[in-house]
Amino acid sequence: SAEASPSVVFENIQRCSLNCLRMLLENISGLAVDDDFTVEVIPEINVAVVTFIKSIDTEEFVQKCSQHRRVKEFRMTVSLLELTQTIKAEKLPDSVSTDYLTVYFESVRNGGGPVSDVLHFPEENSAIITFCDRKGNT
Repeated sequence: SAEASPSVVFENIQRCSLNCLRMLLENISGLAVDDDFTVEVIPEINVAVVTFIKSIDTEEFVQKCSQHRRVKEFRMTVSLLELTQTIKAEKLPDSVSTDYLTVYFESVRNGGGPVSDVLHFPEENSAIITFCDRKGNT
């Protein structure tokens, strides 16, 4: 579907090295790592996030991976990375205001969209921004 996330999450990747995972993804997708997709590993939680640069049917890719013999052998689980309506902004400048944050995250030039709520935490230099829809959080 048009709303499908371009990112796919692989969990339980501890049995599969990064090089192994990259080759496996190329085999399954028929695409080239770095040119057509990127792989970001989060070792602390044994997760890899695969983001497709080339437009593909990620839902179909998830199905294909879930049924793949090697993915099953490595006992990895595969799912679409859910697009979220809420993001957390961190390391904000001390002087930043809630109004400024709202306007900044609504800026189309910054990849934003209509903001429905901003919870500002000046003491920890962070804010939680909630968008009206799921387009404004890239």
